[in-house]
Amino acid sequence: MSAVILLLIGLGAMALGYFLYSKFIAQKIYQLDPNFKTPAHEFEDGIDYVPTNRFVLWGHHFTSVAGAAPIVGPAIAVIWGWAPAFLWVVFGTIFFAGVHDFGAIWASVRNKAKSVGALTGDVVGKRARSIFMIVIFLVLLMVNAVFAVVIAGLMMNFPSAVVPVWGAIIVALIIGQMIYRRKMSLAVVSVLGVIALYALIGIGPMVPVQMPAEVAGMSGNAIWILILFGYAAIASLLPVWMLLQPRDYINGLQLFIGLLILYGALVLLNPILVAPAFNDNVPAGTPSMIPLLFVTIACGAISGFHGLVSSGTTSKQLNKETDARFVGYFGAVGEGMLALAAILAATAGFATFGDWQTMYSAFGQGGVNAFVQGGAFIIHNGLGLPEATAATLLTVMAALFAGTTMDTGLRLQRYIFQEWGDIYNQQWMKKPSLATALAVGTCLLLAFGAGGANGSGGLIIWPLFGTTNQLLAGLTLLIITVMLVRLRRPMWYTLAPLCFLLVMTILALLIQLRTFWEQGNMFLLVMDIVVLMAAILVAMECAAALKRSRAEIAAQGD
Repeated sequence: MSAVILLLIGLGAMALGYFLYSKFIAQKIYQLDPNFKTPAHEFEDGIDYVPTNRFVLWGHHFTSVAGAAPIVGPAIAVIWGWAPAFLWVVFGTIFFAGVHDFGAIWASVRNKAKSVGALTGDVVGKRARSIFMIVIFLVLLMVNAVFAVVIAGLMMNFPSAVVPVWGAIIVALIIGQMIYRRKMSLAVVSVLGVIALYALIGIGPMVPVQMPAEVAGMSGNAIWILILFGYAAIASLLPVWMLLQPRDYINGLQLFIGLLILYGALVLLNPILVAPAFNDNVPAGTPSMIPLLFVTIACGAISGFHGLVSSGTTSKQLNKETDARFVGYFGAVGEGMLALAAILAATAGFATFGDWQTMYSAFGQGGVNAFVQGGAFIIHNGLGLPEATAATLLTVMAALFAGTTMDTGLRLQRYIFQEWGDIYNQQWMKKPSLATALAVGTCLLLAFGAGGANGSGGLIIWPLFGTTNQLLAGLTLLIITVMLVRLRRPMWYTLAPLCFLLVMTILALLIQLRTFWEQGNMFLLVMDIVVLMAAILVAMECAAALKRSRAEIAAQGD
Protein backbone atom coordinates (compact mmCIF):
# COMPACT_ATOMS: atom_id res chain seq x y z
CA MET A 1 0.00 0.00 0.00
CA SER A 2 1.15 3.55 -0.76
CA ALA A 3 2.33 5.48 2.30
CA VAL A 4 0.92 8.70 0.79
CA ILE A 5 -2.62 7.28 0.77
CA LEU A 6 -2.30 6.37 4.45
CA LEU A 7 -0.90 9.82 5.20
CA LEU A 8 -3.79 11.61 3.49
CA ILE A 9 -6.42 9.45 5.19
CA GLY A 10 -4.83 10.04 8.61
CA LEU A 11 -4.41 13.81 8.23
CA GLY A 12 -7.87 14.19 6.69
CA ALA A 13 -9.54 12.33 9.55
CA MET A 14 -7.70 14.38 12.18
CA ALA A 15 -8.63 17.62 10.39
CA LEU A 16 -12.31 16.62 10.46
CA GLY A 17 -11.94 15.79 14.13
CA TYR A 18 -10.64 19.28 14.90
CA PHE A 19 -13.00 21.31 12.70
CA LEU A 20 -16.18 19.32 13.45
CA TYR A 21 -15.95 17.13 16.55
CA SER A 22 -13.94 19.51 18.74
CA LYS A 23 -16.31 22.36 17.82
CA PHE A 24 -19.25 20.24 18.97
CA ILE A 25 -17.49 19.36 22.24
CA ALA A 26 -16.60 23.03 22.84
CA GLN A 27 -20.12 24.33 22.25
CA LYS A 28 -22.37 21.56 23.57
CA ILE A 29 -20.36 19.70 26.21
CA TYR A 30 -17.77 22.00 27.78
CA GLN A 31 -19.74 25.14 26.77
CA LEU A 32 -16.78 27.51 26.68
CA ASP A 33 -17.40 31.10 27.73
CA PRO A 34 -15.24 33.83 26.09
CA ASN A 35 -16.03 36.18 29.00
CA PHE A 36 -14.96 33.81 31.78
CA LYS A 37 -12.04 35.25 33.79
CA THR A 38 -9.29 32.65 33.54
CA PRO A 39 -6.81 31.95 36.36
CA ALA A 40 -4.04 33.49 34.23
CA HIS A 41 -5.76 36.86 34.75
CA GLU A 42 -7.19 36.20 38.22
CA PHE A 43 -3.85 35.14 39.75
CA GLU A 44 -1.39 36.79 37.33
CA ASP A 45 2.07 36.84 38.96
CA GLY A 46 4.49 36.97 36.02
CA ILE A 47 6.02 33.62 36.99
CA ASP A 48 3.53 30.74 36.69
CA TYR A 49 0.28 32.62 35.93
CA VAL A 50 0.86 34.51 32.67
CA PRO A 51 -1.90 35.31 30.10
CA THR A 52 -0.45 34.04 26.85
CA ASN A 53 -1.12 34.35 23.14
CA ARG A 54 -2.86 31.14 22.08
CA PHE A 55 -0.30 30.34 19.38
CA VAL A 56 2.57 30.68 21.85
CA LEU A 57 0.64 28.61 24.40
CA TRP A 58 -0.10 25.96 21.78
CA GLY A 59 3.64 25.72 21.11
CA HIS A 60 4.32 25.27 24.82
CA HIS A 61 1.54 22.72 25.25
CA PHE A 62 2.31 20.72 22.11
CA THR A 63 6.02 20.36 22.72
CA SER A 64 5.48 19.65 26.43
CA VAL A 65 3.12 16.74 25.78
CA ALA A 66 4.89 15.49 22.64
CA GLY A 67 7.96 13.91 24.18
CA ALA A 68 9.82 10.89 22.88
CA ALA A 69 6.90 8.58 23.75
CA PRO A 70 4.71 9.35 20.66
CA ILE A 71 7.73 8.42 18.55
CA VAL A 72 8.84 5.39 20.55
CA GLY A 73 5.40 3.86 21.21
CA PRO A 74 4.04 3.77 17.64
CA ALA A 75 7.45 2.78 16.23
CA ILE A 76 7.42 -0.25 18.56
CA ALA A 77 3.71 -1.09 18.10
CA VAL A 78 4.01 -1.58 14.31
CA ILE A 79 5.47 -4.99 15.14
CA TRP A 80 1.80 -6.11 15.18
CA GLY A 81 1.33 -4.50 11.75
CA TRP A 82 0.75 -0.95 10.56
CA ALA A 83 -3.07 -1.16 10.46
CA PRO A 84 -3.76 -1.57 14.23
CA ALA A 85 -1.27 1.18 15.08
CA PHE A 86 -2.70 3.52 12.44
CA LEU A 87 -6.33 2.98 13.46
CA TRP A 88 -5.63 3.51 17.17
CA VAL A 89 -3.57 6.66 16.56
CA VAL A 90 -6.21 8.24 14.30
CA PHE A 91 -9.37 7.30 16.23
CA GLY A 92 -7.60 7.64 19.56
CA THR A 93 -6.54 11.20 18.69
CA ILE A 94 -10.04 12.24 17.54
CA PHE A 95 -12.27 10.66 20.18
CA PHE A 96 -9.92 10.09 23.12
CA ALA A 97 -6.87 12.38 23.26
CA GLY A 98 -8.53 15.55 21.99
CA VAL A 99 -11.47 15.27 24.38
CA HIS A 100 -9.16 14.34 27.29
CA ASP A 101 -6.56 17.11 26.80
CA PHE A 102 -9.17 19.76 26.01
CA GLY A 103 -11.28 18.61 28.98
CA ALA A 104 -8.40 18.68 31.45
CA ILE A 105 -7.67 22.33 30.55
CA TRP A 106 -11.35 23.24 30.87
CA ALA A 107 -11.77 21.44 34.22
CA SER A 108 -8.65 23.08 35.66
CA VAL A 109 -9.50 26.58 34.40
CA ARG A 110 -12.95 26.28 35.95
CA ASN A 111 -11.32 25.38 39.29
CA LYS A 112 -8.64 28.06 39.76
CA ALA A 113 -6.04 26.17 37.67
CA LYS A 114 -5.79 23.29 40.14
CA SER A 115 -3.93 20.22 38.93
CA VAL A 116 -5.99 17.16 38.15
CA GLY A 117 -4.70 15.57 41.38
CA ALA A 118 -5.77 18.45 43.61
CA LEU A 119 -9.02 18.72 41.66
CA THR A 120 -9.86 15.14 42.61
CA GLY A 121 -10.22 16.22 46.23
CA ASP A 122 -12.90 18.77 45.32
CA VAL A 123 -14.78 16.62 42.83
CA VAL A 124 -14.49 13.15 44.39
CA GLY A 125 -12.97 13.25 47.88
CA LYS A 126 -9.78 13.50 49.92
CA ARG A 127 -9.11 9.75 49.91
CA ALA A 128 -9.26 9.56 46.12
CA ARG A 129 -7.04 12.64 45.90
CA SER A 130 -4.32 11.05 48.03
CA ILE A 131 -4.27 7.88 45.91
CA PHE A 132 -4.49 9.78 42.64
CA MET A 133 -1.53 12.01 43.48
CA ILE A 134 0.64 8.95 44.14
CA VAL A 135 -0.15 7.72 40.62
CA ILE A 136 0.66 11.19 39.25
CA PHE A 137 3.95 11.27 41.13
CA LEU A 138 4.94 7.87 39.72
CA VAL A 139 4.16 8.95 36.15
CA LEU A 140 6.22 12.14 36.52
CA LEU A 141 9.06 10.20 38.12
CA MET A 142 9.12 7.79 35.18
CA VAL A 143 8.93 10.55 32.56
CA ASN A 144 11.70 12.69 34.06
CA ALA A 145 14.09 9.85 34.87
CA VAL A 146 13.63 8.06 31.55
CA PHE A 147 13.65 11.07 29.25
CA ALA A 148 16.96 12.14 30.81
CA VAL A 149 18.34 8.73 29.79
CA VAL A 150 16.86 9.08 26.27
CA ILE A 151 18.34 12.56 25.70
CA ALA A 152 21.71 11.56 27.16
CA GLY A 153 21.78 8.49 24.89
CA LEU A 154 20.96 10.56 21.81
CA MET A 155 23.75 13.02 22.57
CA MET A 156 26.24 10.21 23.23
CA ASN A 157 25.29 8.39 20.00
CA PHE A 158 24.81 11.49 17.83
CA PRO A 159 27.45 14.11 18.81
CA SER A 160 26.23 16.28 15.92
CA ALA A 161 22.99 16.88 17.85
CA VAL A 162 24.66 18.43 20.92
CA VAL A 163 25.11 21.98 19.56
CA PRO A 164 21.53 22.22 18.17
CA VAL A 165 19.99 20.83 21.38
CA TRP A 166 21.79 23.19 23.76
CA GLY A 167 21.85 26.08 21.32
CA ALA A 168 18.04 25.98 21.28
CA ILE A 169 18.06 27.07 24.94
CA ILE A 170 20.05 30.22 24.15
CA VAL A 171 17.74 30.99 21.22
CA ALA A 172 14.72 30.55 23.52
CA LEU A 173 16.10 32.97 26.12
CA ILE A 174 16.57 35.60 23.41
CA ILE A 175 13.10 34.91 21.98
CA GLY A 176 11.53 35.39 25.42
CA GLN A 177 13.15 38.81 25.76
CA MET A 178 12.09 39.80 22.24
CA ILE A 179 8.44 38.87 22.83
CA TYR A 180 7.88 40.07 26.40
CA ARG A 181 10.47 42.82 26.90
CA ARG A 182 10.89 44.29 23.43
CA LYS A 183 7.27 43.59 22.38
CA MET A 184 8.39 42.59 18.91
CA SER A 185 6.02 41.15 16.33
CA LEU A 186 5.35 37.46 16.96
CA ALA A 187 5.64 36.74 13.21
CA VAL A 188 9.07 38.37 12.98
CA VAL A 189 10.30 36.63 16.13
CA SER A 190 9.00 33.29 14.87
CA VAL A 191 10.85 33.58 11.54
CA LEU A 192 14.09 34.64 13.21
CA GLY A 193 13.85 31.86 15.80
CA VAL A 194 13.19 29.12 13.24
CA ILE A 195 16.09 30.34 11.05
CA ALA A 196 18.39 30.28 14.09
CA LEU A 197 17.36 26.76 15.10
CA TYR A 198 17.79 25.31 11.61
CA ALA A 199 21.13 27.09 11.29
CA LEU A 200 22.20 25.26 14.45
CA ILE A 201 21.14 21.96 12.88
CA GLY A 202 23.35 22.78 9.90
CA ILE A 203 26.27 23.67 12.17
CA GLY A 204 25.85 20.57 14.36
CA PRO A 205 27.57 18.03 12.05
CA MET A 206 30.48 20.48 11.54
CA VAL A 207 31.21 20.78 15.27
CA PRO A 208 30.23 17.47 16.90
CA VAL A 209 30.63 17.41 20.69
CA GLN A 210 31.55 13.99 22.03
CA MET A 211 31.39 13.47 25.78
CA PRO A 212 34.31 11.28 26.96
CA ALA A 213 33.39 7.69 27.79
CA GLU A 214 34.42 8.33 31.40
CA VAL A 215 34.73 11.52 33.46
CA ALA A 216 35.88 11.49 37.11
CA GLY A 217 34.96 7.84 37.42
CA MET A 218 31.48 8.34 35.92
CA SER A 219 30.28 7.35 32.47
CA GLY A 220 29.71 10.05 29.88
CA ASN A 221 26.05 9.09 29.86
CA ALA A 222 25.79 9.77 33.61
CA ILE A 223 27.47 13.17 33.24
CA TRP A 224 24.91 14.19 30.62
CA ILE A 225 22.09 13.07 32.95
CA LEU A 226 23.45 15.22 35.80
CA ILE A 227 23.81 18.21 33.47
CA LEU A 228 20.25 17.72 32.19
CA PHE A 229 18.76 17.64 35.69
CA GLY A 230 20.81 20.70 36.69
CA TYR A 231 19.42 22.57 33.70
CA ALA A 232 15.85 21.33 34.30
CA ALA A 233 16.00 22.47 37.95
CA ILE A 234 16.97 26.00 36.89
CA ALA A 235 14.37 26.04 34.10
CA SER A 236 11.59 24.96 36.50
CA LEU A 237 12.26 27.97 38.75
CA LEU A 238 12.49 30.64 36.05
CA PRO A 239 9.34 32.59 35.07
CA VAL A 240 7.52 30.68 32.32
CA TRP A 241 7.82 33.62 29.88
CA MET A 242 11.62 33.67 30.18
CA LEU A 243 12.49 30.14 29.01
CA LEU A 244 9.72 27.53 29.16
CA GLN A 245 7.19 29.33 26.95
CA PRO A 246 9.57 30.66 24.26
CA ARG A 247 11.54 27.42 24.13
CA ASP A 248 8.42 25.33 23.71
CA TYR A 249 6.92 27.75 21.19
CA ILE A 250 9.95 28.05 18.93
CA ASN A 251 10.70 24.34 19.24
CA GLY A 252 7.07 23.67 18.36
CA LEU A 253 7.46 25.64 15.13
CA GLN A 254 10.74 23.92 14.32
CA LEU A 255 9.33 20.49 15.04
CA PHE A 256 6.19 21.21 13.02
CA ILE A 257 8.39 22.25 10.08
CA GLY A 258 10.38 19.04 10.60
CA LEU A 259 7.15 17.08 10.30
CA LEU A 260 6.28 18.95 7.10
CA ILE A 261 9.74 18.12 5.70
CA LEU A 262 9.20 14.45 6.47
CA TYR A 263 5.66 14.51 5.06
CA GLY A 264 6.85 16.41 1.95
CA ALA A 265 9.62 13.89 1.31
CA LEU A 266 7.09 11.11 1.77
CA VAL A 267 4.77 12.62 -0.85
CA LEU A 268 7.60 13.10 -3.36
CA LEU A 269 9.05 9.63 -2.82
CA ASN A 270 5.67 7.86 -2.46
CA PRO A 271 7.17 4.73 -0.88
CA ILE A 272 5.34 1.49 -0.32
CA LEU A 273 4.65 0.22 3.20
CA VAL A 274 6.99 -2.77 3.38
CA ALA A 275 5.58 -3.87 6.75
CA PRO A 276 2.42 -6.02 6.74
CA ALA A 277 -0.95 -4.51 7.64
CA PHE A 278 -1.41 -7.28 10.22
CA ASN A 279 1.69 -9.21 11.22
CA ASP A 280 0.81 -12.90 11.64
CA ASN A 281 4.43 -13.89 12.28
CA VAL A 282 5.47 -11.76 15.23
CA PRO A 283 8.80 -12.67 16.88
CA ALA A 284 8.76 -15.08 19.81
CA GLY A 285 8.04 -13.34 23.10
CA THR A 286 5.81 -10.66 21.57
CA PRO A 287 2.78 -10.13 23.87
CA SER A 288 -0.83 -10.17 22.77
CA MET A 289 -1.83 -7.16 20.69
CA ILE A 290 -4.94 -6.64 22.83
CA PRO A 291 -4.62 -4.99 25.29
CA LEU A 292 -0.88 -4.20 24.94
CA LEU A 293 -1.32 -2.13 21.75
CA PHE A 294 -3.25 0.53 23.68
CA VAL A 295 -0.61 0.97 26.39
CA THR A 296 2.40 0.60 24.08
CA ILE A 297 1.37 3.50 21.84
CA ALA A 298 0.11 5.50 24.85
CA CYS A 299 1.12 9.11 24.08
CA GLY A 300 0.52 8.63 20.36
CA ALA A 301 -3.24 8.34 20.95
CA ILE A 302 -4.07 9.38 24.53
CA SER A 303 -1.87 10.00 27.53
CA GLY A 304 -2.43 10.77 31.20
CA PHE A 305 0.70 12.91 31.13
CA HIS A 306 -1.17 15.30 28.83
CA GLY A 307 -3.73 15.86 31.57
CA LEU A 308 -0.93 16.80 33.96
CA VAL A 309 0.43 19.38 31.52
CA SER A 310 -3.08 20.66 30.68
CA SER A 311 -3.98 21.20 34.33
CA GLY A 312 -0.48 21.91 35.61
CA THR A 313 1.01 24.61 33.38
CA THR A 314 -1.30 25.24 30.40
CA SER A 315 -4.36 26.18 32.47
CA LYS A 316 -2.28 28.82 34.30
CA GLN A 317 -1.46 30.56 31.01
CA LEU A 318 -4.79 30.40 29.14
CA ASN A 319 -5.77 33.92 28.06
CA LYS A 320 -9.40 33.13 27.13
CA GLU A 321 -11.39 30.02 27.94
CA THR A 322 -12.27 29.66 24.25
CA ASP A 323 -8.53 29.21 23.52
CA ALA A 324 -8.73 25.80 25.25
CA ARG A 325 -10.10 24.16 22.11
CA PHE A 326 -7.19 25.30 19.93
CA VAL A 327 -4.52 24.66 22.55
CA GLY A 328 -5.86 21.37 23.95
CA TYR A 329 -7.58 19.60 21.08
CA PHE A 330 -5.25 20.85 18.34
CA GLY A 331 -2.31 20.04 20.62
CA ALA A 332 -3.54 16.45 20.66
CA VAL A 333 -3.87 16.54 16.87
CA GLY A 334 -0.25 17.70 16.64
CA GLU A 335 0.79 14.72 18.73
CA GLY A 336 -1.30 12.42 16.54
CA MET A 337 0.48 13.81 13.47
CA LEU A 338 3.83 13.03 15.10
CA ALA A 339 2.69 9.48 15.92
CA LEU A 340 1.49 9.07 12.32
CA ALA A 341 4.93 10.19 11.08
CA ALA A 342 6.57 7.63 13.37
CA ILE A 343 4.35 4.85 11.96
CA LEU A 344 5.12 5.80 8.35
CA ALA A 345 8.87 6.18 8.98
CA ALA A 346 8.98 2.81 10.73
CA THR A 347 7.05 0.95 8.01
CA ALA A 348 7.86 2.74 4.73
CA GLY A 349 11.41 3.86 5.52
CA PHE A 350 13.02 0.51 4.68
CA ALA A 351 14.03 -0.74 1.26
CA THR A 352 12.67 -4.27 1.71
CA PHE A 353 10.50 -6.37 4.01
CA GLY A 354 13.66 -8.23 5.02
CA ASP A 355 15.27 -4.98 6.22
CA TRP A 356 12.14 -4.24 8.25
CA GLN A 357 12.16 -7.73 9.79
CA THR A 358 15.80 -7.26 10.79
CA MET A 359 14.89 -4.07 12.68
CA TYR A 360 11.89 -5.77 14.32
CA SER A 361 13.54 -9.04 15.30
CA ALA A 362 12.13 -8.87 18.85
CA PHE A 363 9.42 -7.02 20.75
CA GLY A 364 10.68 -3.66 22.00
CA GLN A 365 12.93 -3.15 19.00
CA GLY A 366 12.45 -0.22 16.66
CA GLY A 367 11.54 2.87 18.60
CA VAL A 368 13.66 6.00 18.07
CA ASN A 369 16.21 4.09 15.96
CA ALA A 370 13.52 2.96 13.50
CA PHE A 371 12.12 6.50 13.33
CA VAL A 372 15.51 8.11 12.70
CA GLN A 373 16.74 5.43 10.28
CA GLY A 374 13.46 5.13 8.38
CA GLY A 375 12.81 8.87 8.34
CA ALA A 376 16.33 9.65 7.13
CA PHE A 377 15.87 7.11 4.31
CA ILE A 378 12.64 8.85 3.22
CA ILE A 379 14.05 12.40 3.43
CA HIS A 380 17.28 11.43 1.64
CA ASN A 381 15.51 9.69 -1.23
CA GLY A 382 12.58 12.12 -1.39
CA LEU A 383 14.35 15.48 -1.06
CA GLY A 384 17.95 14.58 -1.79
CA LEU A 385 19.31 15.78 1.55
CA PRO A 386 22.44 13.93 2.74
CA GLU A 387 21.38 11.02 4.92
CA ALA A 388 23.62 12.24 7.78
CA THR A 389 21.92 15.65 7.75
CA ALA A 390 18.48 14.05 7.67
CA ALA A 391 19.44 11.78 10.59
CA THR A 392 20.68 14.81 12.57
CA LEU A 393 17.43 16.66 11.86
CA LEU A 394 15.31 13.78 13.15
CA THR A 395 17.60 13.13 16.12
CA VAL A 396 17.35 16.78 17.17
CA MET A 397 13.56 16.56 16.77
CA ALA A 398 13.43 13.58 19.11
CA ALA A 399 15.84 15.15 21.63
CA LEU A 400 14.00 18.50 21.67
CA PHE A 401 10.63 16.79 22.11
CA ALA A 402 12.04 14.83 25.05
CA GLY A 403 13.81 17.91 26.45
CA THR A 404 10.76 20.18 26.47
CA THR A 405 8.73 17.41 28.09
CA MET A 406 11.40 16.97 30.76
CA ASP A 407 11.40 20.75 31.43
CA THR A 408 7.66 20.73 31.99
CA GLY A 409 7.71 17.38 33.81
CA LEU A 410 10.11 18.60 36.48
CA ARG A 411 8.09 21.80 36.92
CA LEU A 412 4.97 19.67 37.38
CA GLN A 413 6.76 17.45 39.89
CA ARG A 414 7.69 20.61 41.80
CA TYR A 415 3.99 21.54 41.82
CA ILE A 416 3.12 18.11 43.26
CA PHE A 417 5.45 18.63 46.22
CA GLN A 418 4.05 22.13 46.73
CA GLU A 419 0.49 20.79 46.65
CA TRP A 420 1.43 18.13 49.18
CA GLY A 421 2.86 20.90 51.35
CA ASP A 422 -0.46 22.74 51.06
CA ILE A 423 -2.57 19.64 51.73
CA TYR A 424 -0.55 18.46 54.74
CA ASN A 425 0.30 21.97 56.03
CA GLN A 426 4.07 21.66 55.49
CA GLN A 427 5.12 25.23 54.80
CA TRP A 428 8.72 24.36 53.96
CA MET A 429 7.59 22.07 51.14
CA LYS A 430 5.66 24.90 49.50
CA LYS A 431 8.83 26.87 48.80
CA PRO A 432 9.69 26.56 45.06
CA SER A 433 13.42 26.01 45.57
CA LEU A 434 12.95 23.25 48.17
CA ALA A 435 10.15 21.61 46.17
CA THR A 436 12.42 21.62 43.11
CA ALA A 437 15.26 20.09 45.14
CA LEU A 438 12.89 17.30 46.26
CA ALA A 439 11.77 16.72 42.67
CA VAL A 440 15.34 16.50 41.36
CA GLY A 441 16.46 14.44 44.35
CA THR A 442 13.80 11.74 43.85
CA CYS A 443 14.60 11.52 40.12
CA LEU A 444 18.34 11.20 40.77
CA LEU A 445 17.69 8.67 43.53
CA LEU A 446 15.84 6.49 41.05
CA ALA A 447 18.33 7.15 38.25
CA PHE A 448 21.49 6.38 40.21
CA GLY A 449 20.14 4.37 43.13
CA ALA A 450 18.48 1.76 40.92
CA GLY A 451 20.65 2.18 37.83
CA GLY A 452 24.10 2.45 39.35
CA ALA A 453 26.86 4.68 38.03
CA ASN A 454 25.39 5.12 34.55
CA GLY A 455 22.18 6.74 35.86
CA SER A 456 19.80 4.55 33.85
CA GLY A 457 17.64 3.55 36.83
CA GLY A 458 14.54 5.12 35.30
CA LEU A 459 14.52 2.38 32.66
CA ILE A 460 13.89 -0.19 35.40
CA ILE A 461 10.31 1.01 35.99
CA TRP A 462 9.71 2.05 32.36
CA PRO A 463 7.83 -1.20 31.57
CA LEU A 464 5.05 0.13 33.81
CA PHE A 465 4.93 3.59 32.20
CA GLY A 466 2.40 2.72 29.49
CA THR A 467 -0.11 1.15 31.86
CA THR A 468 0.31 3.76 34.61
CA ASN A 469 0.07 6.57 32.07
CA GLN A 470 -3.11 5.20 30.48
CA LEU A 471 -4.60 4.59 33.91
CA LEU A 472 -4.02 8.27 34.70
CA ALA A 473 -5.79 9.27 31.46
CA GLY A 474 -8.80 7.13 32.37
CA LEU A 475 -8.99 8.59 35.87
CA THR A 476 -8.72 12.14 34.48
CA LEU A 477 -11.68 11.40 32.21
CA LEU A 478 -13.54 10.16 35.30
CA ILE A 479 -13.03 13.52 37.01
CA ILE A 480 -14.25 15.37 33.91
CA THR A 481 -17.28 13.04 33.67
CA VAL A 482 -18.29 13.68 37.29
CA MET A 483 -18.06 17.43 36.64
CA LEU A 484 -20.26 17.11 33.55
CA VAL A 485 -22.88 15.12 35.48
CA ARG A 486 -22.99 17.78 38.21
CA LEU A 487 -23.45 20.44 35.53
CA ARG A 488 -26.25 18.33 33.94
CA ARG A 489 -24.46 18.00 30.63
CA PRO A 490 -24.07 14.93 28.37
CA MET A 491 -21.42 12.61 29.80
CA TRP A 492 -21.14 9.83 27.19
CA TYR A 493 -18.47 11.64 25.19
CA THR A 494 -16.07 11.21 28.12
CA LEU A 495 -17.61 8.16 29.79
CA ALA A 496 -17.23 5.85 26.77
CA PRO A 497 -13.49 6.56 26.29
CA LEU A 498 -12.76 6.21 30.02
CA CYS A 499 -14.54 2.83 30.27
CA PHE A 500 -12.52 1.53 27.32
CA LEU A 501 -9.26 2.84 28.79
CA LEU A 502 -9.84 1.45 32.28
CA VAL A 503 -10.71 -2.01 30.93
CA MET A 504 -7.66 -2.17 28.65
CA THR A 505 -5.32 -0.75 31.29
CA ILE A 506 -6.41 -3.11 34.05
CA LEU A 507 -6.12 -6.07 31.64
CA ALA A 508 -2.61 -4.93 30.70
CA LEU A 509 -1.64 -4.58 34.37
CA LEU A 510 -2.83 -8.14 35.05
CA ILE A 511 -0.88 -9.50 32.06
CA GLN A 512 2.24 -7.64 33.20
CA LEU A 513 1.71 -8.94 36.72
CA ARG A 514 1.97 -12.49 35.45
CA THR A 515 5.02 -11.61 33.33
CA PHE A 516 6.87 -10.03 36.26
CA TRP A 517 6.04 -13.06 38.44
CA GLU A 518 7.39 -15.48 35.82
CA GLN A 519 10.53 -13.36 35.45
CA GLY A 520 11.02 -13.22 39.20
CA ASN A 521 11.11 -9.41 39.05
CA MET A 522 9.79 -8.67 42.54
CA PHE A 523 10.38 -4.91 42.32
CA LEU A 524 8.16 -4.46 39.26
CA LEU A 525 5.71 -7.03 40.63
CA VAL A 526 5.18 -4.94 43.77
CA MET A 527 4.98 -1.72 41.73
CA ASP A 528 2.39 -3.33 39.44
CA ILE A 529 0.27 -4.35 42.43
CA VAL A 530 0.47 -0.81 43.87
CA VAL A 531 -0.64 0.75 40.58
CA LEU A 532 -3.39 -1.85 40.10
CA MET A 533 -4.79 -1.32 43.60
CA ALA A 534 -4.64 2.46 43.12
CA ALA A 535 -6.58 2.09 39.86
CA ILE A 536 -9.30 0.02 41.46
CA LEU A 537 -9.62 2.24 44.55
CA VAL A 538 -9.78 5.53 42.64
CA ALA A 539 -12.20 4.04 40.09
CA MET A 540 -14.48 2.89 42.92
CA GLU A 541 -14.31 6.30 44.58
CA CYS A 542 -15.13 8.04 41.31
CA ALA A 543 -17.95 5.63 40.53
CA ALA A 544 -19.43 6.33 43.97
CA ALA A 545 -19.14 10.08 43.39
CA LEU A 546 -20.77 9.71 39.99
CA LYS A 547 -23.63 7.73 41.51
CA ARG A 548 -24.10 10.31 44.28
CA SER A 549 -24.17 13.17 41.77
CA ARG A 550 -26.78 11.48 39.61
CA ALA A 551 -28.89 10.68 42.67
CA GLU A 552 -28.71 14.32 43.82
CA ILE A 553 -29.81 15.54 40.40
CA ALA A 554 -32.65 13.03 40.32
CA ALA A 555 -33.79 14.17 43.79
CA GLN A 556 -33.70 17.81 42.73
CA GLY A 557 -35.73 16.91 39.67
CA ASP A 558 -38.38 15.31 41.86
